[in-house]
Amino acid sequence: MPIRRLSPETVNRIAAGEVIDRPAGAVKELVENAIDAGATSIEIHADGGGLSRILVADDGKGIPRDELPLAVERHATSKLEPDDAGDVDLLRIFTLGFRGEALPSIGSVARLSLTARTAGDEAWAMQVNGGAAVGPAPAPFPAPHGARVEVRDLFYATPARLKFMKSARAEAMAITEEIKRQAMAHEAVAFTLLLDGRAVLRLPAEAKGDEGRLRRLAALLGRDFEANALLIDQTREGLRLSGYAGLPTYSRGNAAHQFLFVNGRPVKDRLLHGAIRGAYADFLARDRHPAAALFLDLDPLQVDVNVHPAKAEVRFRDPALVRGLIVGALRHALAGAGHRASTTVAADALAGFTAHQAPGHRPPPSAAGFSGWTGWDAPRPAPQIIPGLEERSARVEPGQAALPPTPAAYPSELDFPLGAARAQLHGTYIVAQTRDGLVVVDQHAAHERLVYERMKAQMATGAVTRQALLTPEVVELDPVEADRVVARADELAELGLIVEPFGGGAVLVRETPALLGDTDVQGLIRDIADDLAEHGAALSLKERMAEVCGTMACHGSVRAGRVLSAPEMNALLRQMEATPHSGQCNHGRPTYVELKLADLERLFGRR
Repeated sequence: MPIRRLSPETVNRIAAGEVIDRPAGAVKELVENAIDAGATSIEIHADGGGLSRILVADDGKGIPRDELPLAVERHATSKLEPDDAGDVDLLRIFTLGFRGEALPSIGSVARLSLTARTAGDEAWAMQVNGGAAVGPAPAPFPAPHGARVEVRDLFYATPARLKFMKSARAEAMAITEEIKRQAMAHEAVAFTLLLDGRAVLRLPAEAKGDEGRLRRLAALLGRDFEANALLIDQTREGLRLSGYAGLPTYSRGNAAHQFLFVNGRPVKDRLLHGAIRGAYADFLARDRHPAAALFLDLDPLQVDVNVHPAKAEVRFRDPALVRGLIVGALRHALAGAGHRASTTVAADALAGFTAHQAPGHRPPPSAAGFSGWTGWDAPRPAPQIIPGLEERSARVEPGQAALPPTPAAYPSELDFPLGAARAQLHGTYIVAQTRDGLVVVDQHAAHERLVYERMKAQMATGAVTRQALLTPEVVELDPVEADRVVARADELAELGLIVEPFGGGAVLVRETPALLGDTDVQGLIRDIADDLAEHGAALSLKERMAEVCGTMACHGSVRAGRVLSAPEMNALLRQMEATPHSGQCNHGRPTYVELKLADLERLFGRR
């Protein structure tokens, strides 16, 4: 078959297939054009999932009459500034769109009408039907300036493409998600979205900055995100990461609530998502995902936005720097949250209560009766001292937050953030009273986090204290499992666990981390072997060792069913207040639930 040139119409339709793959892609290009034009208000209409009609109207600077024909030509753009020699640097991109293909690509596969007006001029319109342009011609335009792009019968000129479209409902949902992402990235722009004439989004313009951005995110992600979001703002070597990330206990079942933006451009990047997962690795189970909206700003020369026709992916010059910034910024914010847990924990707890009014049942005289109950009257076996819980000094482990102010700063124990311990229920839950409510603590989950943070601090300084076993313990394993454990002997030694090979299929344990106290060595080694078998080399060694550290912490923490004395319980509460991340266990579950007195009064119909 001989080589031949394709017709301009075919070339345009190929370009349209790369840039405009569905109605949401057309909406994205038109909205980005409006933002680049300086619009402060954008209105979007979509009928029939965008296949019947799309309308994007803005109040930007508009397009002059003599430039309208160029606006619908391929490779014509106002967004790239040439140098004196007429050359353009395609890596120095300061706008959202730059290819000059959106309008001609849409016009080649649909019926497009472009009406624009600049300040102090008349309005003019261009028509493009299946690639054939007509105009410009005078047209009505009520606003002082701006542009109005109407697209009808999208893909009518390429019927084969229509066969791959989803339902109108699915395409409308994709358009909605695209507008949400654009609205997150540009809080100073007002957005209105109407689907089949019904208003779906009405977002007023917010002030630029963190407060306005958080209000915009709250309008799109819900007030719960606003209440449980941590401010992110870190700079490193010219890169700035800002935005908000949710507390670990405010996690989701998938990554749909992770939004990433590079220089104001919504992107989907495996590096960025992997960095978020790595930052939360210590706090969430593998089937839970954090919520976050992160904005990365950097020199355009440090990122290539021209690697994907729809500009949905980017490539960084120094990906390690970007990943380090994201992980470091998120971990810094999580550490600053201290023992804070998400507000949704209390709401979920209250939802679990059911009012019960049996015939003849009389409620207790008042909630104040609980305040005076200490729960220590019943005889109890003498509790064993738990390593670490009896320490009430002001000494701070490396990497931990400072202890709360001295007791002199609090009129009573009720004024501590987690209050004063009043009772232990089912040998598992500590009930504490605060000045304005109560706190219920899962003693095992809480102490597991405390032990884990202390082990991490000791690992960071290379000073994990070990304790020698009076009699070395032999653990029988499958030969392959034993080899895996022995292969990690050096790394396990950094965690304070000394293991040696002991014949075929066995491991000899000589020393364990002192923080674990009297631990189940057999169970510990088997759990580590299972972890290594499951994950193998899928994670970096540091991340894998962090998981092993979590396993070891679980074995060394206070078990459910362990009876604690009042001083031990209060010691646990004070250590939680002084330890970063103590609001959730190593798997992202909350370690405590706080109920305000007002919540309890509503529960019992007192208000």
